[in-house]
Amino acid sequence: MPRRSVYTCLLNAHQRGAKQLAVLIDPDQSRLSRLHRTVELAAEVGVHYLLVGGSLVVNDQLDAVLTDIRQRCAAPIVLFPGNSFQLSYRADALLFLSLISGRNADLLIGQHVIAAPFLRQSPLEIIPTGYLLVDGGVVSSVQYMSNTLPIPANKPDIAACTAMAGEMLGLKTIYLDAGSGAQRPVPEEMVAAVRAAVEVPLWVGGGIRTPEQASARWCAGADVVVVGTVVEQQPECLHELRAAAVEWGAAPE
Repeated sequence: MPRRSVYTCLLNAHQRGAKQLAVLIDPDQSRLSRLHRTVELAAEVGVHYLLVGGSLVVNDQLDAVLTDIRQRCAAPIVLFPGNSFQLSYRADALLFLSLISGRNADLLIGQHVIAAPFLRQSPLEIIPTGYLLVDGGVVSSVQYMSNTLPIPANKPDIAACTAMAGEMLGLKTIYLDAGSGAQRPVPEEMVAAVRAAVEVPLWVGGGIRTPEQASARWCAGADVVVVGTVVEQQPECLHELRAAAVEWGAAPE
């Protein structure tokens, strides 16, 4: 049976108010044995999506990691690329990220032009995504590599208007990210402001370490909560995070 469209799953869950959980895997920061444990637990608890990507991933390593993940977990694999070289046919879909919170033209459209011919020929499902980087209390890899300033955490109105503009431009999802290893997650007030401003599915990630933090973002309006660093350090926390999603009416995996 062919796999359902990732975007269709996102949209259906959003329309029903069902909450979803995604795990972000950075191949450059995951030792193979730890990666195996994380993916196997993700399959066991029923994580909805596996996002794969990072700021410094190389293609050979990416292909190998994707092949390994595919053998261990049936959840859709979604590329979360840090640049135009992080592309592979071994995933199911790709978040085509436009860094709309920054003013770096290369990450608004430049890298996309380079990737477009490859993506047109690929079997990947392409999901145009407005990416908003939010101040998480530390200089993140994304901030450093993209040479862009994050949205101040106390400026939900800026985030809301930026997301609104992205939706008007035709982007199909919005992703609020405090960055890998953030000291604090995207504030609930900002999540709520963006949720009120747009109708498209909303991802929220960066700095989320506890079920309580995840639940607060779902409550504020996030459709998908993305966890990464905490799962790399403590894979077993996925049980509690998935249980928290169930409490919020999690969509079936």
